[in-house]
Amino acid sequence: MSRGTRAIIDLAALRFNHQKVRQLAPNSKIWSVVKANGYGHGATRIAQALAASTDGFAVATLDEACELRQAGIDKPILLLEGTASAGQTGVACEENIELVIHNPEQLQWLVEQKKPARVWLKIDTGMHRLGISVAQVAEFAKQVSNQLHLTLVGIMTHLASADEPDNPQTDEQLAQFAQAQALLPNVQHCISNSAATVSLVDTHANWIRPGIILYGASPFADKTAKQLGFKPVMSLLAPVIAVRNIDVGEKVGYGGNWTAKRPTSVATLAIGYADGYPRHAPNGTPVWLNGQQVELIGRVSMDMITVDVTDLAHVELGDEAVLWGEQVSVDTVASACNTIGYELLTRRSLRVPLQFRD
Repeated sequence: MSRGTRAIIDLAALRFNHQKVRQLAPNSKIWSVVKANGYGHGATRIAQALAASTDGFAVATLDEACELRQAGIDKPILLLEGTASAGQTGVACEENIELVIHNPEQLQWLVEQKKPARVWLKIDTGMHRLGISVAQVAEFAKQVSNQLHLTLVGIMTHLASADEPDNPQTDEQLAQFAQAQALLPNVQHCISNSAATVSLVDTHANWIRPGIILYGASPFADKTAKQLGFKPVMSLLAPVIAVRNIDVGEKVGYGGNWTAKRPTSVATLAIGYADGYPRHAPNGTPVWLNGQQVELIGRVSMDMITVDVTDLAHVELGDEAVLWGEQVSVDTVASACNTIGYELLTRRSLRVPLQFRD
């Protein structure tokens, strides 16, 4: 049974964000990215909430794809990294999963399966993580087209620096991809991640693949999701489980890295790094409690954090704090912790239950 620590998932906000994305790219189809358990939000429920409005879903692993199929999701599903073995390839074909190919082995597995499959070629345009080179595109496309059971649906790439609008790497990557497009003008094209969906209209192409913006967090270091017009989907909540008063000079937490400079009221909250709250969150990280912003004090423990509630009129056991959500954005907390909202959302632990609201 939960200690009261929970994450509320606002499905109405999710649908709002999806509609916002549709407005940003009205001529593109949408792969809604639900990998990593829907960025920590619960992939199945997220997919069910978007099934009527999205054009398809994108995932990172075959298990993620199969989970959606088992939940009754019949929209197209794209396996972004492709399969990891011949056996996985057979399962993916049986489940009607669209497959990304980024190496010769994956193509050979598909050839040997002799099962119908829809295929995307991943082009390495300069990120050097996954993908075939532009020089390999024609040969790979020919091999796919020579197999009657395979359909070459499109080509795709990933932009390494779309979150930095002035970074010249993006133009270099787009120039590389344009060469691949010229070789295969009659297939579909997919380029845009969340950052490109928002800031690079010329990359929208036939398909876009928004991820983090669907969940109401920002892909940019200098802009919050609220500034971009998106609503937070997750609110991470934890109750107060203790309140105590300490004197000037007394220390709080492991290592005593916070020292009271005034008589201080300290509230302990039932959340820690085992729940997914970042262990490296520094003193001063904002928390929302009883209608007011308070500050984290002392090191984050496995199961608890402590906050300074001296300036609150009244705090008692059971009062609920917001670690991130509408009042304190996950982007703000991530910035304080020198990380990104993606990490905070996806690291929510299984002992923090999800509660879904429309």
